[in-house]
Amino acid sequence: MSHPIHQFDHAITRRPGKSVVSGLRAEDTGPPDHARMLADHAAYMAALRQTGARIIELPPLEDYPDSVFVEDVALCLPQGAVLLRPGTASRAGEVAHMAPTIRQLFENVREIRGPGTIEGGDILTMPGEILVGLSDRTSREGIAELARLVGDWGHKVRAVETPPGVLHFKTDCSLLDADTILSTPRLDASGCFSGYNVIHTCEGEEAAANAIRFNDLVIMPAGFAKTAARLRRAGYDVREIGNSECAKLDGGMSCLSLRFRLEKPAG
Repeated sequence: MSHPIHQFDHAITRRPGKSVVSGLRAEDTGPPDHARMLADHAAYMAALRQTGARIIELPPLEDYPDSVFVEDVALCLPQGAVLLRPGTASRAGEVAHMAPTIRQLFENVREIRGPGTIEGGDILTMPGEILVGLSDRTSREGIAELARLVGDWGHKVRAVETPPGVLHFKTDCSLLDADTILSTPRLDASGCFSGYNVIHTCEGEEAAANAIRFNDLVIMPAGFAKTAARLRRAGYDVREIGNSECAKLDGGMSCLSLRFRLEKPAG
């Protein structure tokens, strides 16, 4: 018997370094406030811990301003982990810093070699398939290499389109449970979620789409009251976490952690 897709006993995070003020951003809305980001990051980890999971917090990497966004450098699956290949040169070195932790935790570790690129922010893992968004950071070659690496683990990979001007596929969507996805209307309109139940973000609250289902909680960015209310009406236990500073770097709830289960299911 397998565990539900959203049930985890571990998460990896990385403390934001002071260099985060120099992080990549599509639009410059001013540098993030490091102290506020640290406070929000602590609240995020507290929410994860509340579910009983073990949180591994890695130290800051001052040479890599975007390294707080650990999700982009690895994909953690029940059968093993895949070290990814970021689509921006300034982030490429983050993989080598994450690799020792991943190899310590997972017996089976594979690696995207290139020339394609692929980032975790474009990867949505569902029970029957892995959806990967084509974006400025993730190429067809990267998706094809991932499909080859995880095929013998029983995973089917499907490439989907990311809306123009959207950094990552998961900027606009997140998994709520095995059958249900939270999505912006613009992404859902592409038809990529055919066969799934879809809950839309409310008008003007598209940034609420990047949430995470972590055990019993749906952890979403604060400030999107209508979408939060919609999720609660649907029966989800919602926890809102400040994300104002990460948002300045196009970051959200999923970007801040690698989530996985190490305990083997019984039966």
